[in-house]
Amino acid sequence: MAAVGCGRDPESITLIAVGKKFSAQIVRMAVEAGAVDLGENRVQEAVAKKPQVPGAKWHLIGPLQRNKARAALEVFDIVHTLDRAELADRLHYLLGEHWPGRRLDVLVEINIGSEPQKAGALPGEATDLVRHALGCDRLAVRGLMAIPPWEEDPEASRPYFRELRELRDTLQQDVGVPLPELSMGMSHDFEVAIAEGATMVRVGTAIFGPRGPKAVSS
Repeated sequence: MAAVGCGRDPESITLIAVGKKFSAQIVRMAVEAGAVDLGENRVQEAVAKKPQVPGAKWHLIGPLQRNKARAALEVFDIVHTLDRAELADRLHYLLGEHWPGRRLDVLVEINIGSEPQKAGALPGEATDLVRHALGCDRLAVRGLMAIPPWEEDPEASRPYFRELRELRDTLQQDVGVPLPELSMGMSHDFEVAIAEGATMVRVGTAIFGPRGPKAVSS
């Protein structure tokens, strides 16, 4: 409905069902109901769930530490949170060592609100990071990802989503490579994100309901 309401084809938008803190059984039910793309914030949680949830594409949407990079490569099909050159180098190295011939889809994470507590490259650092990642030929840079500053009103996210889209458009011109994906928008603001050009939305609560302390057990 959100896509149709702004004149976009729903097929152009990937709905990522975020199973953070929900059991493998519940996540598997979502896949059986038609969820093709699954998102997880933590590598360890995905490692535990994936063997019990076949038939999905796995997206890492949380921060990735260098010491978790190999485990992430064993589980995830796409990483949304490439935020520094050192991580690009680590992923590139591990792919060459353990998965010759494989290319990993990645999105460059942008700290679109320049918040000191959040991961992501600052907007002014984006060009250098994208160029660096493009130089790692085992990485396929597909676009940008961002989490705007939290506000209760979803409309407060709109300027940040627009800024990310405009940054992507500028980067495409600067680096001369298509960057088709914009991963932005979550349960409370995904409709605004879609109106501003999101191609991937990360939705957890709106699909699975509120998260409880016992939701992780399978």
